[in-house]
Amino acid sequence: MNEINPTINPILQELAVKPVKKENELDKNAFLRLMVTQLNNQDPLNPQDSGEFISQLAQFSAVEGIENLNRTFEVMAISLQSSQALQASALVGRSVQVRSDSSFLADGEGITGNVKLASSSSNLVVNISDSAGALVARLDLGSQVRGNVKFRWDGLNDSGLRLPPGEYQFKAEALVGGDTQQLELALSANVDSVTINPDRSVTLNLAGRGAVPLLEVQEIF
Repeated sequence: MNEINPTINPILQELAVKPVKKENELDKNAFLRLMVTQLNNQDPLNPQDSGEFISQLAQFSAVEGIENLNRTFEVMAISLQSSQALQASALVGRSVQVRSDSSFLADGEGITGNVKLASSSSNLVVNISDSAGALVARLDLGSQVRGNVKFRWDGLNDSGLRLPPGEYQFKAEALVGGDTQQLELALSANVDSVTINPDRSVTLNLAGRGAVPLLEVQEIF
């Protein structure tokens, strides 16, 4: 896998590599040679039927059209992949939000999050624990209506003291109809680098989170 340098992007060269053609693939030139060979070897006393020949010409036209269409799609795919990789390289040093229940707290920074409520809640709480599992902070978000609820943790504990950098666990719980429900979270993380995989897909390497596919990014900050 190739790491992307934020200032120098050898992406276009890598993505422009064309796939090897299959040995059993019949292109328009081979199709045309077959037609010419057939005409040269036909019986003069029993020439090929004109209707059949026209049918073969139509097949040739179809083969050429499909080949041109495939080339067009190939160029479009390479262009889209190149554009996606270039955009991803611009994310290095920025923060993105992905679905997760943990995130890395950088020195002097905070962590933003998002909770998706399937129905309104009379009380929404986000509990934050350190790597040892000890509860260090509690965010009381109160009554919330159905939908996405955004929040931000400033990196302070419940006593107002700043916590050291490291990985922290988040747990969102909502009171719905008298029952407590645990909800999925999306949390922010810093982008350390970007990787282009052998299949040309793009992966973001997030601080304290590891590799995450670009398509899983929900929000960019």
